[in-house]
Amino acid sequence: MGHLGFSKEEVFKALAERLHKNPVGAPYSETLMKILKILYTEEEAAVGSRFPGGFVTFDQLLAATGLSSEELAAHLENMASKGLVIDVLRNGETYYMLTPTVVGFFEYTFMRVDSNLPLKDLAELFEAYHHEPGVPEEFFGSPTKMFRALPYEEAISPEVKTEIVPYERAVEIVKSSGGGALTYCYCRHQQEHLGKKCKVGAPVADVCISLGSAAEWLIRRGFARKASEEELLQVLEKAKKFGLVHSVDNVQNKPAYICNCCGCCCGVIRAINEHNVPSIEPSSFILKIFPEKCSGCGNCVKKCQINALSLIETEPGNPKSKKAHVNKNRCIGCGVCVTFCKKEALTLIKRDSTPSVPLNKKEQMYCIALEKGRL
Repeated sequence: MGHLGFSKEEVFKALAERLHKNPVGAPYSETLMKILKILYTEEEAAVGSRFPGGFVTFDQLLAATGLSSEELAAHLENMASKGLVIDVLRNGETYYMLTPTVVGFFEYTFMRVDSNLPLKDLAELFEAYHHEPGVPEEFFGSPTKMFRALPYEEAISPEVKTEIVPYERAVEIVKSSGGGALTYCYCRHQQEHLGKKCKVGAPVADVCISLGSAAEWLIRRGFARKASEEELLQVLEKAKKFGLVHSVDNVQNKPAYICNCCGCCCGVIRAINEHNVPSIEPSSFILKIFPEKCSGCGNCVKKCQINALSLIETEPGNPKSKKAHVNKNRCIGCGVCVTFCKKEALTLIKRDSTPSVPLNKKEQMYCIALEKGRL
């Protein structure tokens, strides 16, 4: 095979270099190398290092790797079963793509319980890698975001409710998909292996929603279970009871997933809270506070997953004059706080400028690659 004559370290370094060529890359570090050596065999690493960009045919991979058809087919099947390769059928032909880091094998590793993997070790390595210099920025720092906040529709002011577009309606996104899949919350699952529990008590199983072709692939490869439209809508309602942020694939057409995120476990929101990286595209709405209705109870402050709210004394030196205050540069317009305000002192209104949302996944990845100079 093409990796003969190269040391194991060189093979895995070549894989890391290939992964970093993706729009969402993989900054090199010894921690990353440890992760790759657990997930990939040396032979699989060699195959991965030679993958062209995007989706390619089996014949293209034969030419790129120099393997026999039997060897390549066996490697691709095993890699796909581990979430290291994505295989899809188009017009009667199978196409393959090397799975990126995010959204990719980082998530797939913890979407299910896999007794073949040392999940505790991987959880610790993932946690360390996510906190290494440059990694949060690589994953989430591009101007074009991977994720976008969906507003709770009931939190939107009646005066502007008619202005919400279909791709910002969580219920509409689910209904238009005709069903999908449910998986473990990979973030909370990872945190469990670190001995940590979600501070809001959010569930781990059957809480992350996948849609369309992404759901079909996850089901086929055993990462998710099929779920009806009704089940998916029930998950959205359940998530609201815990005050979770609806985080969707940042595209207008055919989003692949809707996650229900907490600030203590979710990697995307933790990038905001722990690294001050603006990791999620806000909705086109923003919080408005009615001071005359606010009692200063602080419930909204506790429920905000990104620490965008605080209590401020309107009369200096008078603790009883405290009112809720929103940091508009931080608010993502999710509406979680609105639904927990008993005084009806909060609502969502339209932002002055509407965030730009890519039409589809191809445009999203093109924009991110362009922003990073990887075209």
